[in-house]
This record gives sequence, structure tokens and C-alpha cells, in this order.
Amino acid sequence: MVTLDETPPAPIGTVRHETSLGSRVVTLLAVAIPFVGVLSAAGILWGVALRPIDVWVFAVLYVFCGLGITVGYHRLFSHRSFETTSWARGTLAIAGAMSTQGPVTQWVTDHRKHHAHSDRDGDPHSPHGHGEGWRGTVTGLYHAHMGWLFNTKGMERGAVWGSDLYGDPVIRWIDRLYLMWVALGLVIPFAVGWAWTGSVAGGVEVVVWAGLVRVFVFDHTTWSVNSICHTFGRRQFETTDESRNVGVVAVLTFGEGWHNNHHAFPGSARHGLGRYQLDMSWMVIRGLERLGLVWNVKVPTPERIASRTS
Repeated sequence: MVTLDETPPAPIGTVRHETSLGSRVVTLLAVAIPFVGVLSAAGILWGVALRPIDVWVFAVLYVFCGLGITVGYHRLFSHRSFETTSWARGTLAIAGAMSTQGPVTQWVTDHRKHHAHSDRDGDPHSPHGHGEGWRGTVTGLYHAHMGWLFNTKGMERGAVWGSDLYGDPVIRWIDRLYLMWVALGLVIPFAVGWAWTGSVAGGVEVVVWAGLVRVFVFDHTTWSVNSICHTFGRRQFETTDESRNVGVVAVLTFGEGWHNNHHAFPGSARHGLGRYQLDMSWMVIRGLERLGLVWNVKVPTPERIASRTS
């Protein structure tokens, strides 16, 4: 394990002046279809009992795809807080893509710009600076939560922000097959449900719960890091933005809700820096490190944490 060194923010490099029409259409479908699934699930729940197979497949895919975002897209690809094997990089990139939050190059370049301009002009999804009073607050929270997906998402998808990823042939291949990975996240629960129940209806039931509802829940918990964790919660460290720690969000997002900690030490593989700050993503990274599958893991020293504590 190595100590964390701070790096200067990435340079500015706008590739597009607005989100592309294709991206808006795909985003609209990715937001609307899971919501329809939630409405459908409500009908299924009242029509028949929620089966254990629905819960188990939901849980397995929620964890697998969620860690693809938190461990893969975020801590590995965006911040390079550890190193791992090529096959592990590919697996994490595919798992993240199955969550429907976009190709890894798009997610990473947007996120790197967010850190370079957090809560200032240029931040793709800050809840601040959208007007005064309660209207400005509500508008800002909506923008940070999901509004930005339709107007600032994917604008920075270029080599200036992601040259390391564009130079990786495996990542480029995974990106090109993004829609296939999204489909796989729905095909797997359908296949499991069909095999378990012996009926197409059983497959549809599982894909609603473990496919559509799972995407809906994880998307909104992830988006809450942008909205809730830049507006509410506690600040353990002084940072140049409004990042905050929110425990409930941290539990649902495997440690991402310790957001003030993350902005204080953006290159750290560990976000839950306190004794009682549960960080499942860090537990996974630490476990892989002990198995020799992960190395050069970056974390701040206790002395550095103490020196930054407010």
C-alpha cells in the first residue's frame, strides 16, 4: 500500500458545446424505462407475492453492477487509486456498463471535469448557482440529480480528459459494445427467472425486479451523490466545494456517500475514513489487494487526514 499524493486538476478540454441528440434519446430511455418497471413492479407486488428469486437476483446484480461503478468507473478508472490486472479492468468496466450509467469513457471524463470545477462554473452537475431562494435550490437539486444528463452529460468525452482510456484497446472495445452490456443486464435476470420458474411470465417478473427496478434504485442512489451530497450532510474536511458526507447514501452506494472525504482526498481508494464509516467498495479493494489481484493502492496517511480535519 502506498500513500496518497495529490495531483493538479486536469486541464480544460471541451469536445462538444452541448449534449448530443443521440445521447439525450438514450438517456431518456434509460431514465423512463426503469421508472415504467417500477410502476409495473407495484402491480406485480400487489398481484402476486414477491418471490425469493426476485430478491436474490436483484441483490446479486445490484452489488455486481454497483461495484462496477464504485470500484471500477470511479475509483479505478476515474481516479486511478489502485492498479489491477487487464481481466479485472475489463470485468469492472463491463459491470459498470451493465448499470446503464453510460460508457466508461463518458462517465470518467465527465467525472474528472466535475472534480476540476466542483461547484464552480464548468461543473457538469453542481446543485449550486441555479438561482436564489427555494426555487433556485429545487432547480439546482434537480439539475444535479438528473437534469444534467440531458444538457451537460458527455460534453467532455475527449482525449484531453481520457487519453489513458482511449489508449486502452480493451476499454475501447467494451465502449463500442455498450448497448450489448446494457441488454445483458436485462437478459440475465430474465434467463434466471425463466429457468427457475419454468415460465416466460416468471422470467418477466424477475427482469422487472432485478432488471428495471434494480437500475432505477441504483441510478437514483448514485445521482444522490451529486445532489444530496453537495447540499446536505456533514463536512469533516475543508474543501473548495460544498461536498458533504451522508451516511444513508454511503450505505446504498457502497461508500460513495462519504463524499466530503472523497473530495478532500480524491485519489484515495478508501472513502470511509472514519472508524464507523462503512465503505463496502474499500472492503472489496482491500480484499483483492490481499489476494494479490490489486496493487499500488493509494490511501492518505493518518497524519495527512489529521492535518486536513476541520
